[in-house]
This record gives sequence, structure tokens and C-alpha cells, in this order.
Amino acid sequence: MHLENQGQIEDLVPWQCTEETKALLSEVNGVGHIQGTAHKAGLILTEEDFEGIVLKGVGADYHWDRLSEFLIQGQFIDTEAVLNNQMIISETIAQRLGLTLGATLNTYFLDQQDTDKISPKTRARGFTVVGIYDSGFDDFDRQMVFVDLRHIQRLNRWDSQEIGRLEVLAHDHADIDALTRELYDLAPVTVDAMSMYASFYNIFEWLSLFDFNIYLIIFIMILVATINMVTALIVLILERTRMIGIFQVMGAGNWRLQKIFLLQAAYIVLWGLFWGNLLGLGCVWIQDAWQLIELDPKTYYVHSAPVSLPIEAWGLLNLSTFVLCLLFLLIPSYLVAQISPVRALRFDG
Repeated sequence: MHLENQGQIEDLVPWQCTEETKALLSEVNGVGHIQGTAHKAGLILTEEDFEGIVLKGVGADYHWDRLSEFLIQGQFIDTEAVLNNQMIISETIAQRLGLTLGATLNTYFLDQQDTDKISPKTRARGFTVVGIYDSGFDDFDRQMVFVDLRHIQRLNRWDSQEIGRLEVLAHDHADIDALTRELYDLAPVTVDAMSMYASFYNIFEWLSLFDFNIYLIIFIMILVATINMVTALIVLILERTRMIGIFQVMGAGNWRLQKIFLLQAAYIVLWGLFWGNLLGLGCVWIQDAWQLIELDPKTYYVHSAPVSLPIEAWGLLNLSTFVLCLLFLLIPSYLVAQISPVRALRFDG
């Protein structure tokens, strides 16, 4: 989530965020880390081409851990030493402009302090590419580059405490909405708090469609498995009609006979779960190790089909499948009570 001035353009109206404000927000339960950033739109110009970009300025407090898995070449910029001209670009921008590690490039930005609206002045900065990342999010990769926060502060003529926004990393995303409301109440009245769900609403709505499809597929699979087991149990009962009649004549109760068939059905279900788990877990392990199923990152935001199987979800799925199958199998097992011993002994099945 992030906090920024309400209804203001980040470039034009910075947030004077003091250390006291950061300390107050950091003490909120659920907050993992707070980091100041700023954004500024600009243009990369090479000898042969140009590309519009959004410069993201990060400071010494920026956590690179969440970006480390997406860094495919080079290193992160050094924001703790003396101000340097290091920049991290995306693989998309690198391919479009033909840039590699160590390449120098010129960037241009509008001077926000210039009052001439017809032909405003531009300010230039030179940077050196020290890292290349690939997040898989095409909209993000097409424009976002990383530099030292002090560059944006100088371009906008801000002081060292002025930032564009304050990013908040939470310990648990499950309570992100409640945490956002609490931070909003603590922040200055001119500051708004937005959760990642509000900032990237379309992406999370798109992901929720996948969740619905997952539940639908699981429901259909359990339904098909249940129908197959009900059919199998009916066949077992019909094949053993004569045996049922013999046991009834010998004094066996209907429930005892039902339990025999239910135990046989439970054995078949467990055997099916064993082979299903063996095959399913094997496919998950293969995909996790070698990413054989590849996806278009422009559509799915990932290069390969991600797999995750929490032990709780795996256990719940197996248990629910077993229990539901047995519950539905109680219905055909009542056929045993409808079988007449006399007719059963005459049955030649």
C-alpha cells in the first residue's frame, strides 16, 4: 500500500514526510517496513530511438528483497553512497532501445517550475545502466526504471525530506484493508492511503476469476468422481445379489450388509486417491522444477504456470473428496434393504 497527498499530482506537490511521521506509522501493528519513493515521467532518447518512461526514485531505506527474484542481469543501484548516475531498466526497454549493461543514456524531463505552458523548459540527466529486471507485468516493464531518489528531489527542487509517496510493506496481506484504514487515520489530513487492491483493482479482479474457475473445476471433478463411484457401487450390489440373499437368510441385518459394500467402496476411493495424488503431485513437482508449461507474460503476467500446494489445502481436498464420496454412496447402499431374500436366491446375475 502507499500514502500520498490527496488529489494532487505527485510531481507537483511533494509530501513533507518527517522522521517522526515515519516512526509513528512504523509502530502500527502489521506494518513490516516503510520506504519513501517518488515518481517522475520522462523520456529516454538514444541516437536511433526514444521511449517514454516513469522514473521511480528510491532511497537508502528501499527494500530490494521483493525485486531480487526479477533482477536478471547486473546489480541494484547504490543509494547509500554519494549520489551516482546508476539506473535499473526493464528487459522490455532494453530490447526496444538496444541497451545493455554499462550503456549510458540521456533522459529528459519537463521542468515543473517553469511557468511557460506553451513551450516549457526541459531538464536532462545522464544515467548508466547497472541492472536489468523482468517482472512479467508488461504495463510495468514498459515504463518503469529505478534511480536514486535524490535525482527526482533535485529535478523537482525538493529538499531531502520531501517525497512523492510513502510505501508500506505489510506483514500479512490478509488484513491489508484494515491496516490501510488505520494508517489513513494516523496520517496527516492531507494524505490519502491506498491499498494494493485499490491501486491494482483490475489485476485482482482478473485473479478472482481464476479462483472461481478453480473452485468450479474442483466441484466438477468431485461430482464426476462421485457419479462414477455410485455407478460402481450399484454394479457391485447387482453382481452380489445372490450373496446378499444368502446372508439375509443367515440372519445378517441390512446395515451390516451395507457396511460391507461401503467398505469396499471406501477401498476403491482410497486407491483412486493414492494414484491421483501420485500423478498430481508428480506433475506439480515437474512443473515447479522445470516450468514445462510456459505462458505469455503479456497476458498472464508470468512466464510459466506457477504451482503451489499448501499442505493444508492438499489435506482438505483429499479429506473432503473421501467424505463426500462416502456420503453419496450411502444412497445406493440402501438398495441392499430393498432386495428380497427369495428373489435374490433365484437371481442368476
